[in-house]
Order: sequence, then structure tokens, then C-alpha cells
Amino acid sequence: MQKAKMSRLPRAGFGDLVFDSCNIIFMIALMVVTIYPFVHMMAVSFNDADDAIRGGIYLWPREWTLDNYKYIFGESDVYHATLISALRTVIGTVVAVFCTAMLSYTVSRQGFVLRKFVTMFFVFTMYFSGGLIPSYLLIRDLGLINSFWVYIVPGVIGVFNMIVIRSFIEGLPEGILESARIDGAGEFTTFVRVVLPLTVPVMATVSLFVAVGQWNSWFDVFLYNSSTLKLSTLQYELMKILQTSTTAATATAGDIYQAAGDSGAMVTPTSIRATMTIIASVPILMVYPFLQKYFIQGMTLGGVKG
Repeated sequence: MQKAKMSRLPRAGFGDLVFDSCNIIFMIALMVVTIYPFVHMMAVSFNDADDAIRGGIYLWPREWTLDNYKYIFGESDVYHATLISALRTVIGTVVAVFCTAMLSYTVSRQGFVLRKFVTMFFVFTMYFSGGLIPSYLLIRDLGLINSFWVYIVPGVIGVFNMIVIRSFIEGLPEGILESARIDGAGEFTTFVRVVLPLTVPVMATVSLFVAVGQWNSWFDVFLYNSSTLKLSTLQYELMKILQTSTTAATATAGDIYQAAGDSGAMVTPTSIRATMTIIASVPILMVYPFLQKYFIQGMTLGGVKG
């Protein structure tokens, strides 16, 4: 019986084999193109700066050294800036995701009279912005200049994230929410105790979006807190280090070196750029594997409805 069933299975033809082979080759090529720049940057960051100028470094350092990292972490402000970046990432992500989720739950309710108006009002801001100067004046009038909360308050609501979460919530069985109301739960209790546990995949997806944005942000520091050293972030400090080292290399080929502290080791703008890239990327790369399964599920289910 089993042999009869197996005989009726269609055999892969020559065209299918060619198609599968092309897909495999394409995906391998895409993987190489995606991973190679990061591996190359890591090799340069761990390679001696003097030797790196000769080129020829691809996947593995030719002369191992930690001088590039010693130079970056030798700056006294980097450690405190890292703490500020971590705080703004954690606090900003938690506050933004929770507030955006509450708004998403509100506009997903069919009984909300102003549902369409509020949704269109927020969507309108995705296409039309007040501009840099009005935004700065608003932040100044709110008293957020030279304040840690300037990293948190402007990003409390993300319109794109709101649309993703709303679409996910609309796909939840309405009977579950009705059961909670029958048991006497109010809207906020229903949201916290029923909706949030059911929306873990999309929450993890949005959290990753927000966390990456918070961690990589430096322009808001430049605009609002550049005069307050204690509120500087890691990305802003790395940008200043890169700017300083690039300015020091006045030769056209960037062959003038800069001493790395008191050790006498030499660094170049190229080695500093590679080291900064690794330092800024590693924290997010360490978090992503834990959120990957939720990220895929959240993007798939959250994008079903518009």
C-alpha cells in the first residue's frame, strides 16, 4: 500500500532541480553579501592599525591587537555614555511599547466612536512633519532641553508601530475579550491581563524596532543635550571620537596616526570606524536571537490586516 502511494508521488523534474539550485545559490550569495561587511569590520578592528593600511584584510586579522578597543574605551566619557544609552534604550522601549499598545487597543475597538478620526490623525503625521525648527521650539517650550526625558517623551507613540499592533489585536478572537468583560473586567484590566499576554509576538517585534532606534540615536543628543556631558550617549561619543580622529588625519590618504592614550599604540580613522561599528552593533546582535522567533511571527501576523 505504501509502495503504491509512493509511486503516485510526483517526481522532481529537471526544471525543479534547476529552480531549487538557483534558489540555494542566490540565498548563499545573499548571506555572504550580508555577513561579509560585518566580518570584515571585525577583522580590521582587531588588526594592527599600521598593518591595516596595507590592505588585504578580509576575514581574519593579520596582526592581532586590542589597541583600537583600548583607544575607544580609554576615553573617560565612554563608560558613562554607555550607561545613558542603556537607560534610554530600556526605559524608552518599555514606555513607548506600552503607550503605543494602549493606543492600538483603543483604536482597534469597534465601539470607539472616534476610531477612524484618531487613526487618520496619527497616520497624517507619518506623511507630513512640522520640520526641524518647529520640533526644536516645541521641545524647548516643553522644558526638555538638557533633560534625559527628551530621549523618551518624543518617541512615546510610533505611528507605524501602532498600525502593526492594532492589526495584530484586531486578529484576536473577540470572544476572549467578551469573556473578560462578562467577568467584570474593565477596559484597562482587559488590556493588561488579556490583550498584552496574547500579543507577545508583536510586542517583541515592536520592542526590537524601538530598541534599535533608541540605541543608534545620536542626532537628538546633538540637538538638545550637546552641552550636557552627563547626558551624552555612546553613539554621540563615538561620533565625536571619529570626528576628532578624522580631523587629526590631515593627509589625503589618512596616513597620519594618532596615539592611543599613553601606551604609544597608533590608530587610524579606518581602524576607529571599524572598532566603533563593532562596539555599536554587538549589543543589538546579542538581543536579537532571543527575539527572533517572536519577530518573525509578529511581522507575519501583524501584517495580515491593514
